[in-house]
Amino acid sequence: MKLEINDITLVDEIVEKLVEKLRPFLNNSYKPKDSELMDVKGLAEYLKVKESWIYEKVHKRKIPFRKVGKFPRFPKKHIDLWTLNPYDSDLNIYNLNL
Repeated sequence: MKLEINDITLVDEIVEKLVEKLRPFLNNSYKPKDSELMDVKGLAEYLKVKESWIYEKVHKRKIPFRKVGKFPRFPKKHIDLWTLNPYDSDLNIYNLNL
């Protein structure tokens, strides 16, 4: 089925109504930066610390991380939660698995 609309103002009206309907979905869209996985270097830059400090925290399991192969990776959203209270020894308080 093919439909041709030659009236440009009608096309503009249709587009405006469509955008108006889709705007709530566009504003609450998926934010890839929130689920970004950082490597040690990226996390060190993000937290403004040395890479050795990151490795020490991983070794002592004092920072939330995931293993990707043999490399630790850090979900940005978990790190942001962790920075609210990095001195708590129990990482379970952040409900990182939810």
